[in-house]
Parts: sequence; structure tokens; C-alpha cells
Amino acid sequence: MLKNDRWIAEQAAQGMLEPFQKGLVRHLDPEQQARPVLSFGCSSYGYDLRLSAQEFMIFRHVPGTVMNPKRFNPANLEPTPLHEDEDGRYFILPAHSYGLGVALEKMRVPPYITVICLGKSTYARLGIIVNTTPAEASWEGHLTLEFSNSSGADCRIYAEEGICQLLFFEGDPCDTTYSDRQGKYQHQPERVTLARI
Repeated sequence: MLKNDRWIAEQAAQGMLEPFQKGLVRHLDPEQQARPVLSFGCSSYGYDLRLSAQEFMIFRHVPGTVMNPKRFNPANLEPTPLHEDEDGRYFILPAHSYGLGVALEKMRVPPYITVICLGKSTYARLGIIVNTTPAEASWEGHLTLEFSNSSGADCRIYAEEGICQLLFFEGDPCDTTYSDRQGKYQHQPERVTLARI
């Protein structure tokens, strides 16, 4: 069953999402309809996560190397600076590139829930694809988020604004949770977590 806003708010009060925004925020100054942002917070049947300003990494070509998920070379990633102007704080994801960021909110997934992270349509309409990422039962930490810029233009990726939507699905209790099996991505900090095996 897909969980609703009431359930999300109840679970957040018990620590499922921190920090938690009860309603969907579209303007930082809602009374004046000023300072628009990419929406974040609780929606009818989901939660729009924000991108942390802590770190954003872009893949680069290192001559003579082939990326190997079994022996990931951190030299294939380079940090990108955080910029700021009247529209907000942002990273730049170059055309036809791939990057990694991290969620601002920390998650603690209940043991009978699986969370699916999906991209926002606002970014998808610019050619930015957010990889569909699951967070399994009893997973805890800050999600590392993967971005692909499939367009021919550089694109801003706004920090501290909505970047993806979480959907919460309830299932029958499982025998072994992510925490029970000591999953390799458990307790991710608010930093990019690299590929592990």
C-alpha cells in the first residue's frame, strides 16, 4: 500500500525524516509569493527531498582508466563548487555528464516499508534524470543521489530545494531487514557515498 501524508507526518514525528517539512513549500516567502523554490516537503502521497549543499561530485574521464564498480577509483570524481545568486544556491551539472549528490534529510525507514526515490518532473523537462533509488526496510542515513544530464546544455541543480520524491510502500513483514543483514550503504553520512561491493 502507498502511504499518505498523514502517515508520513506521524512517522516523521518518530524520527523517520529529519528535518521534516509538514507541507509542500513552493516559496520561501509564501505570503508575498516571493522567492520561488523547487518544491520540497510532504505532498499527498510522498515527500520531496532536498539536495544538501554539503557536496556534489561530477564524473570525469581519467585517461587510461575504465571505471570498475568492484574497484572504484575516487579519482574519477571531482567536486564541483557551490554557486549562489538571487535564484538560490546551486551546483552546475555539465551537458552529457553524470554527478552524485546527497539528500539534506536523514531517513530512518520503518522495518515494514520500502521507499522508492523518483526524479522531479521539473528537472526531467530539462533533461536531468534522477536515478530511481530504493531505500529498504530499516535502512538509515542520507541518500546518495545520482544525476544524469542527458541534455546538450549545462544545468543548475539547486541545493536546499526539492530534488526528488520519495514514495513509501508498506509490505508484509520481512524476515531480514537491511539493518539485520548489515547492508553496505547503511548509516550514510551527509556526504556522497561511493560505490561499494
